Order: sequence, then C-alpha cells, then structure tokens
Amino acid sequence: MISFELSEEQRQIQARARKFAREVMAPVAPIHDRDGSFPWEVLREAHREGYFTPLVPEEWGGRGLKVLDTCIEAEELAAGCMGIYVSIFVNTLALYPIVRFGTPDQKERFLTPFSSDFRLASYCLSEREAGSDPSSMKTKAVASDGHYIIDGTKMWITNGSYADLYLVFATRDPSLRHRGIMAFLVPRELEGVHPGEAIEKMGQRASNTAPVTFSHVRLPEENLLGGKEDGFKKAMAALDVTRPIMAAAAVGLARSAMELATAYACKRVQFGIPIFGHGAIQTILADMAISIEAARLASWKAAWIADQGERNTKEAAVAKALAADVAMKVTTDAVQVYGGMGYTKWHPVEKLMRDAKVIQIYEGTSQIMRRIVAREMRKEADPR
Repeated sequence: MISFELSEEQRQIQARARKFAREVMAPVAPIHDRDGSFPWEVLREAHREGYFTPLVPEEWGGRGLKVLDTCIEAEELAAGCMGIYVSIFVNTLALYPIVRFGTPDQKERFLTPFSSDFRLASYCLSEREAGSDPSSMKTKAVASDGHYIIDGTKMWITNGSYADLYLVFATRDPSLRHRGIMAFLVPRELEGVHPGEAIEKMGQRASNTAPVTFSHVRLPEENLLGGKEDGFKKAMAALDVTRPIMAAAAVGLARSAMELATAYACKRVQFGIPIFGHGAIQTILADMAISIEAARLASWKAAWIADQGERNTKEAAVAKALAADVAMKVTTDAVQVYGGMGYTKWHPVEKLMRDAKVIQIYEGTSQIMRRIVAREMRKEADPR
C-alpha cells in the first residue's frame, strides 16, 4: 500500500523543525554567511532539540527516528540555512556508521556521550588528491602492538576545526585500493591530532570546513570501527543512508528560493502589472515547483527503501543527483526572477545560489552519482 500522507508524528517532526528553522536559524543566517563565523549558539540549541542524533537508537540516548522521518526534518532545517544545517547533519554522517557497524562497547563509548552532551563529529574520507576516488587515499594505518598508528591529512572536513570525534578512513596499503581501507574512531584529544584553520568558501559559510592532520596518532585496536576491516563498504553503506537526507536538505534550500521568488514576483511591477502576470515568469516558477516535487519524492523513496532494510544504492544516488541539480537550477532562476536585485547581497537569493553549488560536489558529485546509477542499471540488465 502506498500513501503520501504524513503520520501525526511526522507532522509534528515537520512543524517543530520548521519552527526552529524560522525562529532560531533564519534570523542569524545572514550574519554567519557574511562573517563566516561558526554558529555555536544555534548548534547548541539544535543539540538540545535532538537534531544531532536523529538516527541514534533510543537505547543509546538518541531519538531513534527512521530515515524518512529524518528527511522530513532535514528539508525544514535546511530551509532555514543550509550552511548551519550541514554542521548539524555531519554529526549524523559520522555517527550513523557507529550505529550500523559499531560494537556494543563503541556504541556505549561514543553514541551515548554525543546524545547527552553537546559535541561535534566529523567524517574524514576526502583528501586533497582523493575526492571522488577515495580508494586512492594516502592516509596510512599501520598495526603496531595492539594499536594502529595513523598518519595523513584529510581535506574538506566539515566541523574539522572543532570536532570532538573524527571518523577517519585510512588504508593499510595504498596498493590494495578500496580493499585496504579501514575506519577508525579518533577522539580529538589524542596526541598527534591537528585540526586546521577554516577554509574560506563561496557558500555555506556558516559551516566550518578545514583540513585535519593525523601525525603518528596511536589508536587502540578497539577503536577500529566494528572491530574489523571493510572500511570502504562501511563508508558506502553510510552514504546510501545519508544521501537521501542530503537530497531532502537540498529540497529545503530550493523551496526557500522558490517561495522568495514567488513572493517577489507578486509585488514587483513591470509594464504596469506584477511580473507574476507575465508568462515567462510563470513558466520559471512552475518549473521550480515541478522539479522540487520530483526531488522530494525521490529522496523520500530512497529513504523509505532504507527504512525497509533493503539496499537503496541506486535510489540514493538518483535522489542526491536530482536534488543537487534542482537546488542549483532553482536558486539560479530565483536570482533571474529578482533581476538586478537578485545579484546583490540586499536579497537572500544570492546567498541561496552560493549555498546550492557545493551540494553538487560533496557527498558524491553529481557526475559520480550518475556513474553509480548507470552501474546499477547495468547490474539490473545483466545480473551475471
């Protein structure tokens, strides 16, 4: 049976997140965008509301939401400010692999404190020369007397300057490519962990992005995620769950741009009538609504499949690629509807357009998402 009606609990999740976005996030979003400052107070309040641990089971102190519930929440929060939301979201990206693969001891040591106390986490997969191809990473993990010694630098790490915990992917042997990758839980306080300074970015300036260097970090074996290897599979399995959430966030950003453009078109007068009355503008706005609806449904479908415990690799890639491209197109068109005003910092659509661009890059580029979709299509056509 298929139903698109939200449950009462989902409506409450949606309304609560929308209220938080409008009352807490949106008023300070322009300030943090302008200054590139980190929104500490907003994040602390977001933690109190449980937005850092939606997928963490209740037994470990989290909210125990489903992926679809989290998508509904993500759309609302990202509509308030995508940059702030990304710093919230990355905690889920880093903690979900512990939920999925962690040992009972790891869940107790890492999930419970993050649920009870305000802490930040980072997901450390990318490197300067290993972005779309993580199997080419150079960060090494060498076994040594019941420990692992980690050396290397991770790049483009959200929350990197401030995180209390780093989920670090490293290889025991670069020649093994993806088969050599392992995942480690690395607390910030360990000797040799060196967070870098924030990187200046075009958009999503409220989020912190930084390099993190691990210099001969000595880590006990019990911090190897899941107590075994297969780090690449862990990374990809986590992304299958988080990509629908990021797609939903992109929908939230696009929706904000559409709502602003629609309101502006209703009051901006040219040739004696509001520009909403002109066919060209109506077409632009209608295309926004059509594409946003499609992207939302794609993210919900991918999330629903994940909630059934089924593999959703193709659907997650479809949702991420579609929603990222929709966010870019809708925000660009919103600037066009605003005309010259849209190109200035006097109106928020300029910020939304800058914020949208990087969604086509992180969590897997739009081009990589299409490669994943094509690969899955080939498997369906020729399952041998």
